[in-house]
Amino acid sequence: MDSKPRTRVVIAKPGLDGHDRGVKIVARALRDAGMEVVYTGLHQTPEQIVRTAIQEDAAAIGLSVLSGAHMTLFAKVIELLREHDASDIVVFGGGIIPDADMPELERMGVARIFTPGATTHEIVEWVRSAIPAPV
Repeated sequence: MDSKPRTRVVIAKPGLDGHDRGVKIVARALRDAGMEVVYTGLHQTPEQIVRTAIQEDAAAIGLSVLSGAHMTLFAKVIELLREHDASDIVVFGGGIIPDADMPELERMGVARIFTPGATTHEIVEWVRSAIPAPV
């Protein structure tokens, strides 16, 4: 068994949205690509997500938001990471997010948003290139 440290990513489904097929596919693709994935499940609060990422020593948090609450949810996760001195955790996500909201999400610190049509290959390659591998 390979004992090389693996990139650890928390994948979360915040808010009240119950559509989780896509997030589970992304979680599996990252896992199959050799990453350690912690999927938090449905209906997570930003507080639960940040706490999990800190406890799991995650390098990144991936949020799936289909509910329309993306501006509030991403902002709260980033705010909580700052409050817990964990701004080094990269935040990315995907979902039904209007192009008009992308610049504001980027300004607040979201590293990347994947919209419908993004492939799992594209997501895996981005995570590999954007998230520093542990040593």
